[in-house]
Amino acid sequence: MNLSLPHFSPGATVVPVIEWMNIHWHPFFAAVTHGVEALLKSVMAVLMLLPPYGLIAVAGILTLLLAGVRTALLVVCALGFFWAIDFWAESMQTITMVTISVCISLLIAFPLGVLAARYRGLEAAFRPVLDVMQTVPPWVYLIPAVIIFSLGSVPAIIATIIYSTPPMVRITTLAFKQIPQEFLELGAALGARPRTILFKIEIPAARPTLLVGVNQCILLSLAMVVLAGLVGASGLGAEVTRGLTRMQMGLGLRSGLGIVAVAILLDRLSRAAFDRKPQRVL
Repeated sequence: MNLSLPHFSPGATVVPVIEWMNIHWHPFFAAVTHGVEALLKSVMAVLMLLPPYGLIAVAGILTLLLAGVRTALLVVCALGFFWAIDFWAESMQTITMVTISVCISLLIAFPLGVLAARYRGLEAAFRPVLDVMQTVPPWVYLIPAVIIFSLGSVPAIIATIIYSTPPMVRITTLAFKQIPQEFLELGAALGARPRTILFKIEIPAARPTLLVGVNQCILLSLAMVVLAGLVGASGLGAEVTRGLTRMQMGLGLRSGLGIVAVAILLDRLSRAAFDRKPQRVL
C-alpha cells in the first residue's frame, strides 16, 4: 500500500498565473511596451540630433553655466571618451536606459519612502517586502520581465526599475526620519502648510541622505544594464556580452570602461543637481 503524499510543484501554480496574465492583461503590457519604447526613441532622438562633437560642446557649455568648471570638464571628458572608444551610440543608449530607469524609480520610491517615514505601520508592512526584493538576485527580475515583455530594452528597464527601487525607499525613509523635530516644529509655529514644510524644510534637510539613495539607484541600474545585455537590450551591456561570448578582451574592456564613465558622469551630474541651493522662501 502506497501512502506517499501527492507531489506538489510550485511551478504548476505559477505558470498558469503567468499565462493568464499574458492573455488577459496583454493590452496593458502592450501599452507599457509601446510607451517605454516611445520614450526611449524620443530621448535617443534628442541625444543623436547633433553629431558627437556638437553634443559635447553643448553639454559642456550648459554644465559650465549650471554646475561650474570642474563638472563641465568631467562631462566633456566622459563624452569625449565615449567618442574616442567608438561606442558613441551605445553609450547614449546606456545613458538613456539608466536615466529613464532612475527617474521612474525615484518617482515610485520617493513618495513611498515619505509615507513610510510618517506612518510606522506602513513602514513595518514595507520592511519584509523590501527585504525580499533586495535579497532576490537581479537575474530573477529579468525572467518574468522577458516572459511578459519579450526580449529587448523594455524588459531590461522594467527589471531595472524593480531592482533599484527598494534601496531608494529605505534611504528616503531613513532621510526623513533623521530630520530634527525642531525644524518641523518651527515650520508649524510659523504657520507653514504641510506642503511648504515638505518642500522648504524636509527635502532640503534630507538632501544629503537622498543623494546617497540616488547614487545607489544609478549603480544598481548600471549593474542591471550589463545583465540586460544577455536578454537583447542594446547599449554597452550588449557589447560587454558580445566581448564575453566571443572571448574578445579588447571589446569587453572598452565597453566596461565605457560603463564606468557612464557611472561617473551620472553620479557627478546628480551631485551637481542636488548641490544647487534651493530658492528662497518668499
